[in-house]
Amino acid sequence: MRSIIKQIPNFITTLNLLSGVIATIFAIDGHLIWAGIFICAASVFDFADGLAARALKAYSEIGKQLDSLSDLVSFGVAPGAILFTLLEFSLFGKNLPIHEIVADWWEWLILFSAFLVPVFGAIRLAKFNVFTSDEPFFRGLPIPSNGIFWASLGLMLEFPKYYEYFEYIYTTKNLVMLGIFMSGMMVINLPMFSLKVKNLRIKENWYRYLFLALSAVLLVVFNVYGLAMVILLYIILNVIFYLFKVKF
Repeated sequence: MRSIIKQIPNFITTLNLLSGVIATIFAIDGHLIWAGIFICAASVFDFADGLAARALKAYSEIGKQLDSLSDLVSFGVAPGAILFTLLEFSLFGKNLPIHEIVADWWEWLILFSAFLVPVFGAIRLAKFNVFTSDEPFFRGLPIPSNGIFWASLGLMLEFPKYYEYFEYIYTTKNLVMLGIFMSGMMVINLPMFSLKVKNLRIKENWYRYLFLALSAVLLVVFNVYGLAMVILLYIILNVIFYLFKVKF
């Protein structure tokens, strides 16, 4: 029975992986709302497997590697597929099977820039796996945050509350720049605070409470649109904290 219980975190991790695979298929097929939903589901499973592992004291090297492989699919490959489809929409006005795309070399280069997301996501996870320091913060943007960011861009298309701004947000130039920016943020050496806490003291967690409070405001005011803003807020706050030498 104990050996079965110890597999519960790994089972939850496989649900993360399954959600990422489904999200990738939906993204390639142009159904970005479902791709976004399944990436968000993957993030819930990613949080739950760690919670289950701590609660059941079911840690294993296999679980660690499975978690990284699942994260690569759910928060690297699936977001890359979303970006690829968004670039198709911006270049050609529709989602096409890849064998039907008629493009010049420059347009192919733009489309293939979407693959930077899973490549840099893999590098980020590899660095994380071999990093042995006990630092209480991340180095670079956690890959689930990258996944949520791209999921939100897919979800936003299905909730056209601010549709008049889409032509400015979803331009080819902006999408390529965002792809490069988010890829770079995953491998940058910038310290970024974790939301894991040892206690609830305000003095030790004020920056976390500040982030959570501002995030709540963004989500209440902008709903789905607030998801991308929350990830950008997280990046901006960490840059500010780094410049002002705030210790985590």
